[in-house]
Amino acid sequence: MKPLGEFIKGLWRENPTFRIVLGLCPTLAVSTSVTNGIGMGVAATFVLVGSNIFVSLVRNIVPEKVRIPCYIVIIATFVTIADLAMKAYAPLLSRALGMFVPLIVVNCIVLGRAEAFSSKEPPLKSIFDALGMGIGFTWALILISLIREALGNGTIFGCYLNNSFEPPLFMILAPGALLTIGLLIGLINYLTAKRH
Repeated sequence: MKPLGEFIKGLWRENPTFRIVLGLCPTLAVSTSVTNGIGMGVAATFVLVGSNIFVSLVRNIVPEKVRIPCYIVIIATFVTIADLAMKAYAPLLSRALGMFVPLIVVNCIVLGRAEAFSSKEPPLKSIFDALGMGIGFTWALILISLIREALGNGTIFGCYLNNSFEPPLFMILAPGALLTIGLLIGLINYLTAKRH
């Protein structure tokens, strides 16, 4: 597959949230507001791109027995960079996302792409794969966050939509996240089946 194809597959056909159903822990936890969704998506995309490049570059050097620990060290390096940058330049967002930024180290999207893709492909393809998966994860987070924030808080980006609207608070709790993700996955599967 050409590099552009690797990018496009992460947006829809192999979207990590809606199609492969990976990385749901941070998705459930941080999708209470669009700002949080964008912040987590950008951080995960940065980590994906950086770690995919380095895993691809060292794929033929790293011995088989220490492959996974080496990948985790590479991923942890980029997570640390993202976490420190967020604490320095977006402290409110860093506090809102809390422990979920450091937990990107063990996010199955990042580790899965390192193991399943970057360890077997050259750097250029790995970059496009990481960008596709990262942007796919980000748009999924934004869509889920948009629904949950609008229905659960009656706001978008903190701005009230309608003063007379009484939001159902369960939408910003875990059951609202599960309901939103489940309905969106069902809708996407339905639309995909209809196209074929």
